[in-house]
Amino acid sequence: MDRREHLKLLLAGGAGAALFMSSSCTPEDQRRSEEIIAENGGGPGYGRTEEEEERDARLRSETFFTDHEMATVAVLADIIIPADEESGSATDAGVPDFIEFMMKDYPPFQNPTRGGLMWLDSQCNERFGSRFVDCTEEERIEMVDLIAWPDDADPDMMYGVRFFNRMRDLVSTGFFTSEMGVEYMDYKGNTPGFWDGVPQEVLEEHGFSYDEEMMDKYIKEEERYVLAEWDEDGNVINRSGDSG
Repeated sequence: MDRREHLKLLLAGGAGAALFMSSSCTPEDQRRSEEIIAENGGGPGYGRTEEEEERDARLRSETFFTDHEMATVAVLADIIIPADEESGSATDAGVPDFIEFMMKDYPPFQNPTRGGLMWLDSQCNERFGSRFVDCTEEERIEMVDLIAWPDDADPDMMYGVRFFNRMRDLVSTGFFTSEMGVEYMDYKGNTPGFWDGVPQEVLEEHGFSYDEEMMDKYIKEEERYVLAEWDEDGNVINRSGDSG
């Protein structure tokens, strides 16, 4: 199974729901977030307030990453989720911009992420004589392999392991919540279904059956949004206005 499929399964299952926050925020962070929402009137149906929308607009107008840092983030993102025959890459989905926004939306990400990018360049300079983005593709993968597998990483690579784990979570969260990622997962959301009657095996089990003429007349997918009308005797009125 490839990397993208692993991430897809994580996000499709119960682990995916908490993948981003559980690996990037402490329990105290999560508790405080809940308190802030409660203090500001949050609860069932809580949505975007005017103040939040203004804050988001302000954050989007600001810049955190340098051009070099943003280029490094983009290269890493496409290593984590590359383009394939089914969809585009992380950068195609706009993931670097998502990560840029998250740095401003949640400032505790800033120092560990910036420090991790500097650490990555330092390691690549020592090994290959170039910054990460200036290395060859083979050198980049060699470097990533040293920090992408926590169980196999050397103890002196643990800082890089934690940095890469955080980046992987940011990239996967950004991709699978983008329009491209949602389409790739074939997520239907609240798409209405179509009821075409009780399953045949259930009807047979209880000794019932449908009248085929009635089924043909009233079970029509193209009319799923048409509200039924009834005459005074309790009969459904068909679309032509005749009683059924």
